[in-house]
This record gives sequence, structure tokens and C-alpha cells, in this order.
Amino acid sequence: MLQRYTTVAIVLHWIIAALIVANVLLAWTWPNLADAQVRPAIDLHKSIGITILGLALLRILWRLGHRPPPLPQGYARWEVGASHIVHWGLYLILFAMPLTGWIMDSAYKDAASHPMFLYGLFEWPRLGFIMALDPATKKAVHDGFGEAHEIIAYAVYALVALHLAGAIKHQWLDRSQELQRMWFGRR
Repeated sequence: MLQRYTTVAIVLHWIIAALIVANVLLAWTWPNLADAQVRPAIDLHKSIGITILGLALLRILWRLGHRPPPLPQGYARWEVGASHIVHWGLYLILFAMPLTGWIMDSAYKDAASHPMFLYGLFEWPRLGFIMALDPATKKAVHDGFGEAHEIIAYAVYALVALHLAGAIKHQWLDRSQELQRMWFGRR
């Protein structure tokens, strides 16, 4: 019998996945946008990042109370190990990307005069202890966390590619019902 993830886990998985794709597309797109469109694209990127952070927290809290179904029988030991490494790496990134972005944004030299609005609805607070740093330290924090944000983006690409490759391998090469475990349908 196919053991599936809970409906809540499935919904959170696919919403987070869609938001990650949207944020990657925004980051790839804004260098090619007209000047007037760049700031709205970056603001949307920030809003999506904060949303991912909140949903990742919900996902972790849900997982603490709801164990995922065991992997199907027959997976090689290295596949099980790789699966765990990739999944925990993805969880780590779900927190690292938005947090490094939020810290970088809070250290932006003009942050005080350019408030951040969550989806344009209400002001999202920046991290006050970072905004209060002296200008030289703030610039170092901005640059350092900006660099970390960019490096982590490459880890996102790699881990998502590995995650997809594993799912595709098991679904189509091994003929196991891997995708059905994380898709909507009857339990």
C-alpha cells in the first residue's frame, strides 16, 4: 500500500516549491528589467522570501508532530542517505535564504528611508539591531550577507536539481510511485 505524506505537508511542499521558483525567476529577471520595474520586482522577491520563511517554519512544526512516511522498500542504502542529506539541506536553505536576505536588506544603507512592505500591504520590520550598526559595519554586514545569499542560491539550484533527479529516477526508471506520495489525491 502506498504511504503518502499528509495533506498539510503536501500543500506546504507545493506552495513553497512554487514560491522558490517564482523567487528564482524574479532574481534572474530583474537585471533585464527597465529601471522603473526593478524595485517592484525586488520588493516582490523580498515578500516571497519572508513568506517562504514563515511557511518553512510551519513545515518544520508540522513535521515535528507528523513523521513522514517511510521510503519505499528497495532503495539502496546510498539513495536513502542521499535523500536525507538533500531533504535536510533543503530545510536548511528554506531558512538560510530568507534570513540572509532579511539581514542584508536590514543592513542596506538607505533602509531607514526606504521601508519594506510585505506585498505592498503593510510595513515589514527590518532588524533594528542591524540598522543601528555604524555605517562601516553595516556595509560589511550588507556585503557579507549579500555574498552568502548569492552563494546559497547556488546550493538551492544544486539541491533542487538533486531532489528532482531523485524523484524522477524513482518514478520513471525504478517504476515506484514516488510522485504519488507527495501529490494530491485519495489517501
